[in-house]
Amino acid sequence: MTKKHFLSYNCITFILYLSHYTITNMKKNKLQIEQLSQKIQGFGYLIETTKPTIGWIKTIRTSLGMSLEQIGNKLNITRQSAQNLEKREAAGAITLKSLEEAANALDMKLVYALVPKDGSIEKLIERKANQLAVEIVMRTSGTMKLEDQENSPERIKKAIAERTSEIIDELPKMLWD
Repeated sequence: MTKKHFLSYNCITFILYLSHYTITNMKKNKLQIEQLSQKIQGFGYLIETTKPTIGWIKTIRTSLGMSLEQIGNKLNITRQSAQNLEKREAAGAITLKSLEEAANALDMKLVYALVPKDGSIEKLIERKANQLAVEIVMRTSGTMKLEDQENSPERIKKAIAERTSEIIDELPKMLWD
């Protein structure tokens, strides 16, 4: 094998490796997205649930007929500290650890999740990919218009759809800029 053939062979091998690596990563990302979507799917209805203005701890405690002193005793804190805990939660200044301890004191379980505003991870990715595709295609279309090579609205729409699909498949980091 000549040096030229050896280099060509190595280049082809490297390109095949990169293609395999890229495809493997894309499949891995898609699998992670699917698994994550399944985990958070049950929380979707919670998007519409609003936190009580006085906070969950006080709302639940008073609904159960539990006094500040009683919850304080369960948490090994004073009545005043229990009241401060409720105020911090209502103000959004409570730690997850404190919230979990309060939940345990109320015989509750703290459930913590981040839920996509779009309803699903897939819809979030699709929306962001479409926004990026529109930006890219319109920038290119603007340049072509300046060069008197303007595309039709149908062609632009098709280009946006194609680019959106590519972005969804690749999930480039710039999608989150």
